[in-house]
Amino acid sequence: MLAFVLTAHSSPKNSAEPGYDHSMALSLILSMVVNDDPVCEAVSESRSLLEFLREDLNLTGTKHGCDVGDCGACTVMVDDKPRLACITLAADCESRDVRTIEGISDQGQAHRIQQALNQYVAAQCGYCTPGIVMSLMALQKTTPSPSQEQIIDSLAANICRCTGYTKILAAARDALMDKADP
Repeated sequence: MLAFVLTAHSSPKNSAEPGYDHSMALSLILSMVVNDDPVCEAVSESRSLLEFLREDLNLTGTKHGCDVGDCGACTVMVDDKPRLACITLAADCESRDVRTIEGISDQGQAHRIQQALNQYVAAQCGYCTPGIVMSLMALQKTTPSPSQEQIIDSLAANICRCTGYTKILAAARDALMDKADP
């Protein structure tokens, strides 16, 4: 349940004056589960999920790319579905389960999608990689043995400026597709 709180700050009392921080005028107490850990924090009602994860929770694996939902670098999973954290309000995740790239390892071991991307040398600069991994993980949750077309569709929101996607798709195919599937 969301609770709204008026916050005190050192900005001028007149909201028309320069320097008044409108974004923190009204805050809420937000409760969610992030990477299997319960979180309860006061946040501005206008704070994006990306800002909340990176700045408040120090989960910097989720990347800040375009800030308008075009590049996919900020992809996380909310209730096992891919979400672009830069255009999702943190408040929209009240009582939800959020998973970031930091929350996918199994006892310190890289997830098999990460292992495949590494094996195929599918990341060059690596900035887009967390978003790609999270998109592929979301696909894996809904489609245990996806086709090549389903893999391509799942990555449609992820832009990689360094590669031609060939190695990314090969790694995804190896990690996700049933070996009997052509």
